[in-house]
Parts: sequence; structure tokens; C-alpha cells
Amino acid sequence: MTTTVAALKAGLPSDAAAALYDSLAPVGVEEILGQWHGSEVPTGHPMDGLLAVSGWYGKRFDDADHVHPLIFGEPGDLYPVNPGAVPIDLLNRLGTRMPRPQIPGVATAFKAVKTRRHRARLRQVEYRGKVSTAMVYDQLAVIDHFRLFDEDTLLGAMDLRNSPRPYFFLLERDR
Repeated sequence: MTTTVAALKAGLPSDAAAALYDSLAPVGVEEILGQWHGSEVPTGHPMDGLLAVSGWYGKRFDDADHVHPLIFGEPGDLYPVNPGAVPIDLLNRLGTRMPRPQIPGVATAFKAVKTRRHRARLRQVEYRGKVSTAMVYDQLAVIDHFRLFDEDTLLGAMDLRNSPRPYFFLLERDR
């Protein structure tokens, strides 16, 4: 059975997402430079739903040492956010106990912590048996590992300290 981007966005069990991730080819730094639009792959992870309600748009990889890991807003009004100001570890601990309603103004609230500084970098890292490009946050105990789903789509696995399993997400290349 071939998995599609639409099927991933609809969700799948965590073990199936991990098996798919493990089957994908590694990706090089040069292959992922540019801006990417992100979406979640719901797997029952405690963080499922948080990106959608936050107004997260995606990521921008300018070069190996200059990455904006969190881009928020809408096309025409995109801005990078300082990940050190986002309580990711707290959100992971609260997990599925939090309601996930769409709250008007949440995305706009992130404008208070926008930044011009790059807050991450890209490195080749071994994860789950393969060396591939990973994004290392400057301020957080988080590494996002990428595998090539197709020429314009990456499957990401967020390796978050104190999280028993990865949080999966997609990045689709902006054209």
C-alpha cells in the first residue's frame, strides 16, 4: 500500500508512522534549503493538535548554519518566532489533557516573540539507524530529523527530550 501526503495528514498509528519514517531515504542539507510549509501527522502523540491551533506555518532553511525553525502567520505575513519563548516541554507534558480548540488571536500572540535571528542549524545526524539531515535548535532540547518522502515533501520526526516517542510532521516545499 502506498502512503500519500493526504493519508499522513489524516493520521496513522505511531508505530506505522515510525515504520514509514524508517523506510524513507536520508536527505542532504543542500536538498532541503528554502522555505517549507508544515503540517502535523497525527499519531496519538501528546503534542498532536498543538501546531494547528498555534498558527505555525513551517520552517526556513537559509543554509546549514542559518535556520528559522518556527515560522508563523499566513503567506504575505510570515515571521520567525524565537523557539526559546515557546514552552514546548510544558506543552508536551500537558499533552492530550489540553483541549485543542481553534482560539482566535493565538497566532497573532506569537508576534510578541518574533525574531530576526536564526535559532537553529542543520547537521548530519544518525537517528533510527540512518544518517540524514537534522535541525538542531539553539535553545531547546529538541532535534528535528528529516527523511525524504518525495522530491518536495519531508517527513520529520521531532526528538524531544523526555518524550517517549517521536512527534511526526510533514514539510512541503514552498514554490
